[in-house]
Amino acid sequence: MHIFMLKSSTFVQILCLTMRVRFFTLVFAVFVLASCGSRYETLRGYAQGGLYSVQYNARGVSVPRRQVQAAVDGILYAVDTTLSGYNRKSLLSRRNAGEEVELNDMFRDILELSGYYHDLSGGAFDVAAGPLFDIWGFGFTTDSLPSDDTIAAAMERCRRQEVLNFNAIAQGYSCDLVAGYLHSIGVHDMLVDIGEIYCEGLNPEGRGWTIGIDTPSDDNDTPGKDLSGIWKSGGGSYGVVTSGNYRKFYVRDGKKYAHTIDPRTGRPVEHNLLSATVIAPNATEADALATYFMVAGLDEARSFVESHPGIEAFLICSDSSWKSPGF
Repeated sequence: MHIFMLKSSTFVQILCLTMRVRFFTLVFAVFVLASCGSRYETLRGYAQGGLYSVQYNARGVSVPRRQVQAAVDGILYAVDTTLSGYNRKSLLSRRNAGEEVELNDMFRDILELSGYYHDLSGGAFDVAAGPLFDIWGFGFTTDSLPSDDTIAAAMERCRRQEVLNFNAIAQGYSCDLVAGYLHSIGVHDMLVDIGEIYCEGLNPEGRGWTIGIDTPSDDNDTPGKDLSGIWKSGGGSYGVVTSGNYRKFYVRDGKKYAHTIDPRTGRPVEHNLLSATVIAPNATEADALATYFMVAGLDEARSFVESHPGIEAFLICSDSSWKSPGF
């Protein structure tokens, strides 16, 4: 029988090696467990005159990334061919041109939603106000400084719903369509950015999503360059939309004409509300309410928020700002 004796130094080396292996195994196991907790994918593409970005936690999702990308692109293509006023062949453009068209489910859905927000806002939100944007040079024509008679004629066309323009709701609506698809394949953590934002759950760091609010100044032409504030979601589900007067305007004879038109008067608004950031349960609602608030001004917007639980807002004027308590 042979008895092998280890030198003490050899034993220490083996013991240390064993401990290092165990420690590495423990660290690796923790890393694997942490990695298994989330697996984020990022999708990017072109839609609605700009770039879109979608981040989602693919943990537990059996649909391949390529298929998810194709589905998102398909949704946004359907929006473009149905609701875009810039696509001359879209259902909206053909309808506005007087062509007899059969409205699809998406068109009827956004019409119903638009009618709801029209009534809720007392007419301040109006997708039939397209002729007013055209005569003031903010729509699909380049006219500006219209006469009283031209304004009256355009308002009559609005009452007849002759021309529709979904710019004040379509981007938020698109976010919700994409989010709905992601829900259908089992996604719970996501950020959908199509100019407007829908976010839900946690970001890749395991925290609620953080979103910056642009400073509403006339020379701030780059989103994210100069921020007035930061909003954190806390992990809930929210639509986040900012509407403002500080990037689309022109000056004639020393007077500034903003792109926010009050459908009730037929003229650009003259109050000092520069931007309205709205947090709502979904992006469609946030989009419509942000437009409403920019038409209505600070006092009416603040009163609406204070009387509607679940709606938060950050309203920035030329001389002050107001945040709702939960913002």
